[in-house]
This record gives sequence, C-alpha cells and structure tokens, in this order.
Amino acid sequence: MSYSLSSYAVLYYGYGQFHFLYRELFASCLGIMLMWGLSYFNVEKHLFGFGILLFVVSLIVIIILPFLPDSYATSAGGAKRWLRLPNISFAPLEFFKIGYIIFIAWSFSRKFNNPNALPFLEQLEILIPHLFVFMFVAILISTLQNDLGQIILLALVFIIMLICAGGRFSLFTLTLGVVSIMGTILIVTSPHRIKRVREWWINIETLIHSYAPNFSLLNDGIDTGGQVQNAAYAFYNGGHFGVGIGESIVKLGFLGEVHTDMILAGISEELGLFGLLVCVAIVFAIIFRILKIAFRLQKNFYSLFCVGVAGLIGFSFLINAFGETGIVPIKGMAVPFLSYGGSSLLALCIAIGLVLALSTKVNLNK
Repeated sequence: MSYSLSSYAVLYYGYGQFHFLYRELFASCLGIMLMWGLSYFNVEKHLFGFGILLFVVSLIVIIILPFLPDSYATSAGGAKRWLRLPNISFAPLEFFKIGYIIFIAWSFSRKFNNPNALPFLEQLEILIPHLFVFMFVAILISTLQNDLGQIILLALVFIIMLICAGGRFSLFTLTLGVVSIMGTILIVTSPHRIKRVREWWINIETLIHSYAPNFSLLNDGIDTGGQVQNAAYAFYNGGHFGVGIGESIVKLGFLGEVHTDMILAGISEELGLFGLLVCVAIVFAIIFRILKIAFRLQKNFYSLFCVGVAGLIGFSFLINAFGETGIVPIKGMAVPFLSYGGSSLLALCIAIGLVLALSTKVNLNK
C-alpha cells in the first residue's frame, strides 16, 4: 500500500517511484529488529527506567521543536511535529505516548494497590495528581503540536487504564467529564477545529437530508467535507474484492494523504471489503493477544502497561476508521501498522517488543 497508494505524492513531489516503499520497508525491518531485541529485555530491572527515559526525552524534544529552524523541524497541521536528522526524521510524540503509558501503569500500580478497600475520597486524592499531569500534557500537545486527536487518544487510554487499575465508576465519570470539558474548550477556542466539526456535521446533514429534505442546521455554504465524501466513494467503489492493486481512483489527487491517514479508504478501494476485513482481523487479533498476556501477568504494573498498549492500538484504529467513514470528525491519526510513517511504526514495534518481553512472565495456570 505504501507503494501503490503513494503514486500521486510521488509525481507531485518528484520522488522516485520506490521512495515511500523503500523508506517504509527500512522502518519495518528496523522495527522487527527492535521487537526481537526488546523481547529479551530485562523488564524487572529496566522497564520503568526505559519508560521514564522515553517520556522525558520525547517531552524535551516536543518542547524545543517550535524553536528549531525549518531545516531541523518539519511542519504539518500548523505546527512543527517532526525532528529532521540527516536522511531521517521522527515524530517525538509517537515515542512519548509509549513513555506516558509506562509512567501511568507504574503510578497506578503503586497507588491502587488494594482499590476495593479505598473509599471514593481516597481514590479521588490519588486521581487528582494524574489529572493534573494529563492536563499539562494535553496543553503542551495542543499548543506545541496542535494535535487534538492525540489528546483524545491519550485520554481514552488513560481512562481504560484507570478502570483496569480498579478505579471506581464514579472516578470514571469524573475523569470523562473533565476530559470532555477540556476537549470542548480546545475545540471552541480553535477556528480550524470548529471548521472541521462543522464539515463533519454537514456530512451528517447530507445523509439525513436524503430522508428529510427540509432538515438543515449548519449548511450555510462552507466546505462540505470532500475528504469524507471521497473516502465514502472509495469504500463503495471497492466493492467486495476491490478494483485491484494500483487501480485506485481516489489516490489520483482526489483524496489527500491516502497512503497515511486515509489508508483504510485506499485499501478498501484496491482490495475491497474482503481485504479491509483481513486487515481489521489482524489488528484485533494482535489486541486480543496483548490483552490475553495482560490477564495472565501477576504484577499490576506489567498488566496495566499491556492494557495501555492494547488501548493505544485499538483506539488509534477506531478513531481513524470512524473519521474516514464520517462517524466522527476526521483526525490526523495514523492507522497502527498500516499507515505510512516510520515513527508510528517504530514506536508500536517498541511497545510490542516490551509486551513480548513481559509475556515470559505470564502465569500459565490462568
């Protein structure tokens, strides 16, 4: 897909025809080596230290990126998101997410030692510092990376880890409320986010209009969300078995970033519903295996980390899929293991490698 769906970008930027293929192949091979190497990692001694290193170093890079010259930082979405090195660039936020999950898993495992014995107020005292850390992270990502989608992703992972750590349902509702309020503030204070929500609603209106012709709330002549409409065409045109690899129409300039954030539409058009379902099945098989390992681990720290990785993969996939199909507003979210992008792939390979290392600690009696 990195080769087939990138044809328009290759022509537009004047790259060689194998430009994206070679770069993704290199990242894939490096990622497999990282997974294999980390599967022998001594998690007993070094998992927390490794996570804090990822957390701190990535956070520092995120903070300094806006102050670097353009020759060292690549911009996207109105913010500098990639650190550019000779012949390679990487997005520090992708690695930061892994470090953040390790930190939260470690902290929750220490604080929620016996959650059933803790009254609500004591659990609330434990939660409040974590909420402040999350709000600090969210403000940094929002202002320096201009990426609300990643904030929503981290919030969902945080909530699922809180539930699995033993937090009361009242804590879940409180956290969800705080995150919802923060998300609403970040949307209403940003014109481009308001525009994206309006475009999403117009697509919903278009669907409703076919059943209720007089229904209209926001359709006042603004952009009608062509990305989602073209993605819908790709899903429809692919049929059951696709038009064939290399034969996609929407990749010819009709659907931007089709080999990255919109890759599910490209896969659906070229490989059809069958090819898309195969990809979905593989991703969710990986999530199932990670959760199975998490269930069998005796240490809460390790189990929560695995839950966080499963949540990161699962929610990333669902947010992207829901955005491409118009269920939620589009977010610039990479599809795990499928979208073109070395940073996302390498970060996920690091996470999977650590899960493989933890799998040697499972309780086989469970």
